[in-house]
Amino acid sequence: MQDFTAIRTPDTPDAIWICEHPPVFTQGLAGHEDHLLAPGDIPVVRTNRGGQVTFHGPGQVLAYPLIDLKRLGYFVKEYVYRIEEAVIRTLDHFGVTGHRVSGAPGIYVRLDDPHSHAILAQRPQKDASKTPEFTGLGKIAALGIKVSRHCTYHGVALNVAMDLSPYQRINPCGYPGLQTVDLSTIGVSVSWHEAADVLSQKLVTYLAP
Repeated sequence: MQDFTAIRTPDTPDAIWICEHPPVFTQGLAGHEDHLLAPGDIPVVRTNRGGQVTFHGPGQVLAYPLIDLKRLGYFVKEYVYRIEEAVIRTLDHFGVTGHRVSGAPGIYVRLDDPHSHAILAQRPQKDASKTPEFTGLGKIAALGIKVSRHCTYHGVALNVAMDLSPYQRINPCGYPGLQTVDLSTIGVSVSWHEAADVLSQKLVTYLAP
């Protein structure tokens, strides 16, 4: 991604890379070592994306949009919103309601009823607290991006059907006790390929100018 971005020109076509990683912890630029509780035999890779530590592994869809924001005509804040919206629409495709939480990028679901459309008290609002509140929620998608010369890389991870136990070895995204879920654990049976296809389509739609 870094090499692709470094040699881009104004005419380089945008792309979205979809992949699946072997087990790995990735640490963002703002990452604190004490959030790595017990990585054990899982390697830790330091990256130049934003954010703290997270886990990637089989059963998780990684989507890396490599796009020129200047050419598309919007800024980073809107870019993040559009990625999150693509994830929310992907979850909706599978009958799950995704939510944003004020002060905490990514997408969350209600643990008591992942299909509920009830509005979250923790949702982003003009006067919302900047201290995230995760009571009753599980994180199903993590977001970490990098922008260089108006061009994006890194991206979003959607949990589909994976071994979630490695999340217990870290403070996910820097939040002690934050529960992480996937589609499987909230009762949605879907293949990695189907989830990847839907997320890809939604990203293409919602990242368009």
